[in-house]
Amino acid sequence: MEETVSFIAMADGTEEDYRLLERLEKPFMTALPQRVLAHLELLKEGYGGYKIDRYQHSLQTATRAQREGADEEMIIAALLHDIGDTIAPLAHGPMAAAILSPYVSPETAWVIEKHPLFQGYHYFHHYGMDRNLREKYRGHPAFERTCHFCDAWDQASFDPNYDTAPIEAFTPMLHRILEKPRWRVG
Repeated sequence: MEETVSFIAMADGTEEDYRLLERLEKPFMTALPQRVLAHLELLKEGYGGYKIDRYQHSLQTATRAQREGADEEMIIAALLHDIGDTIAPLAHGPMAAAILSPYVSPETAWVIEKHPLFQGYHYFHHYGMDRNLREKYRGHPAFERTCHFCDAWDQASFDPNYDTAPIEAFTPMLHRILEKPRWRVG
């Protein structure tokens, strides 16, 4: 039989209840990289139209970051930047940033949160929108990093002929980055 707490309202929990929850949380958190990888696989499904699926796009973006010499934190951010596309297509940047923010620097989380708006520089004008919306963030410490992320890696990563690294090239990094929270959130 599964161990459970004694309460039905959190305010009524005892120290023993919360120690139990803490103990049960440890293996769950240890399995986070596997759950993230499983969710990343969902990017193989999508609405189509591109020459490659979003999963390959994510691998390609991470490959470009790695080949340019980005640190592991940014490589994994590049890998996961679109992970929210399946369940939050209109807010995938903030969703990916929420997943990453306990494990990466605030600047890297900001890059990922804002990347959809910055990416718009490359195509918003085709929809009659202002392609320069990212300019409202000029002066932010991560502005140039976000431009570079989008300009050099993200928008360029839809090439079916690019020599993209497999997921196995990033799995050890993902485990290291998601090993333990490094930054306070909130």
